[in-house]
Amino acid sequence: MAMIESVEQLEAIYGRFDDVAEASTAKVADRVTAQYRRLIEVSPFVALATSGPEGLDSSPRGDMPGFVRIHDEKTLMMPDRRGNNRIDSLRNIVRDPRVGLLFLIPGSGTTLRVNGTAHLSDDPDLLQSFAVTEKAPRTVIVMQVGEIYFQCARAIVRSELWNPDKHIDPKTLPTPGEILAEMSGQRVGGAEYDRAWPERARQTMW
Repeated sequence: MAMIESVEQLEAIYGRFDDVAEASTAKVADRVTAQYRRLIEVSPFVALATSGPEGLDSSPRGDMPGFVRIHDEKTLMMPDRRGNNRIDSLRNIVRDPRVGLLFLIPGSGTTLRVNGTAHLSDDPDLLQSFAVTEKAPRTVIVMQVGEIYFQCARAIVRSELWNPDKHIDPKTLPTPGEILAEMSGQRVGGAEYDRAWPERARQTMW
């Protein structure tokens, strides 16, 4: 298999960065503009990319639209809601502050990318300001925006992500309980895990 091992080889295929169409570069800002603010405010889902000594990680984060708070044009804040306590992303941020966000907006082909650095805060007042049903997150991710720009809709269009006719029937997929049972040699998971999950999730959503 042929391998591309240099930037020069890559540019021979795609061209130099200086040759990229202006529309691909003019969209980049170093702060949250008014139009980018609107995209963040309506997004209920973001993928959080982090890096640590063990490698890279990408974590899904979902909440009510606007859950990523725009503190000011250079600062975003995101609560760390309840999860499985692996804290892979948080552990990475403490050791390497570089982060990336990819916002999705249901029904829209436009996605939004934000790159920058982040730190964690457990300030009591800040945590309380993110409380839902009187339950506050244990930490908040505070991100300094380095660059922000929209991504064109080609990936969403090609994937037909929002097309209900293309949705996969969950019954045709392995369940979390089945995956856990197989991976653990039947020690955890199984049908009981799947039966209990909806109520467990309801009680621990926030």
